[in-house]
Amino acid sequence: MNLHSANGFQGNNIVAKNKKHAGFSLVELMITLTLGLIISGAIIQVLVSSSVTNKLNQAVSQVQESGRFIMSRLSKEFYEVGRYDLITANIDTSVDIVAEAAYVQNNSVALAGDFINNATLGTVQTGSGGSDKLVVSLLGTSDCTGNRHGYPVDTEFHVVNHYFVVGSELKCTGYDGRVLRGLKSQTVSPITVTLLDNVESFQIQFGVSDEIMTSQGQAISYVTADQLANLRASNQLVVSLRWALMLKSYQNEVRQTTAQKFALLNEAEKTMDTAHYYQVFSKTLALRNMKNFVRSSR
Repeated sequence: MNLHSANGFQGNNIVAKNKKHAGFSLVELMITLTLGLIISGAIIQVLVSSSVTNKLNQAVSQVQESGRFIMSRLSKEFYEVGRYDLITANIDTSVDIVAEAAYVQNNSVALAGDFINNATLGTVQTGSGGSDKLVVSLLGTSDCTGNRHGYPVDTEFHVVNHYFVVGSELKCTGYDGRVLRGLKSQTVSPITVTLLDNVESFQIQFGVSDEIMTSQGQAISYVTADQLANLRASNQLVVSLRWALMLKSYQNEVRQTTAQKFALLNEAEKTMDTAHYYQVFSKTLALRNMKNFVRSSR
């Protein structure tokens, strides 16, 4: 083989090697980068959407769990409003229990002025969209906080429970009704407990009977607390409760696209923020003890 042929063969090998090690062209790189950005953007969007959905699901679950808990608890406690059992209950007899029974049954929903030792304590219809306040009387072994106020175990006494909202907390303060009425000196101080956090609104309406001398114990209308005094003076008593609670999620990053609007019972509609999940829980409960009392009073 001559030198010219050898040089030609060597040149062909160099060209072949250069072809094997050639990189992407600028156009190919731009296409690749563009596709990569599109795919990365799609993945990020999926992750963001998944995160938002997960936060919303957590918020819904949390609010519903809280709603079920508080509605169950309030139902059990409200069901006893107006109860005074003179036959089978083991009642502390340090006061006149017949007079006490009449007081509890006729004042099952307490109003301001009912208690001589706390004249301002009573059920309130709060204006300007604020949460209502509920004060009820019943015979029980303890108040809403579990406080027995020094009474012996298993004995029952006049319990007064005050439900109200401070900030975003639904609270309850329990009292000894006998102390409030001036029949007994206070030996154990009232206790206040928080029943639930993240409460946006608490509203109450009252189902009242017609005049008790002719009543069947059915609610003929639902009214607000500011109407109760006049109805009580007309011998119309509360025989059922209707309440509504608006709860909001703990999370403030739900980021809903549309603001939720709610109207609780008689309240005006309110537009809530989009950073929380809100839900309303409501219930109407017949007060069995009050229905029976009204019927027996005919």
